Amino acid sequence: MIRINLLGQVRPKAQRSTVPLEATLQILMLGLALVLGLGFLAADYWQASGKVKEVQKDIDRLKQQKAQLEQIKQQVDAFEKQKNLLQQRINVIEDLQRNRTGGQELLDAVANTVSRTDTLWLTSLTRKGNSLTIIGTAGSINAVAEYITQLKRSGYFQKVEIREAKQNDEKAVQLFDFTLNAEFAPPNKPSAAPVQSTPPAAAQRKG
Repeated sequence: MIRINLLGQVRPKAQRSTVPLEATLQILMLGLALVLGLGFLAADYWQASGKVKEVQKDIDRLKQQKAQLEQIKQQVDAFEKQKNLLQQRINVIEDLQRNRTGGQELLDAVANTVSRTDTLWLTSLTRKGNSLTIIGTAGSINAVAEYITQLKRSGYFQKVEIREAKQNDEKAVQLFDFTLNAEFAPPNKPSAAPVQSTPPAAAQRKG
């Protein structure tokens, strides 16, 4: 269909709305800032995620080390118990060995000290390791003191102490019962000295 303008007036053209340049720049800057912000957030996320993974790896490694240390600790505890048991057995064997050896030497030393003391008799001798408990009867307190002196002079006994000394009223004669504590410590046997030959000149002078 053909339209004819009978009025002879020019039809006005449709006007286009325009956006100011400043508003356009603001929109662009806002979009750019949004894109940059999202980029920074993504970078931080990936960085934090990597750190979390590293920390988790460290935690797992430390857990493994802890488990290994627990096993080692259990083994050490077992070895320590075994060591204590062995040490106890060694101590028992050493005590038995000490009690077994030196028995004759102890009896000889005690007999010699008794024989050097007048009016004194021993009724009991108990040994526990090197510790001795000596029980006896004497005709006087001076005899007990003399016996203690003989024990010390013998060189076989140390830490000689009197634990008890009292008069025995049940006997018709005056007697004193006593109890001594001592430590049996036999002296070290010195090595035999070399025999020196007599010089010929000295032998001639003696002749």
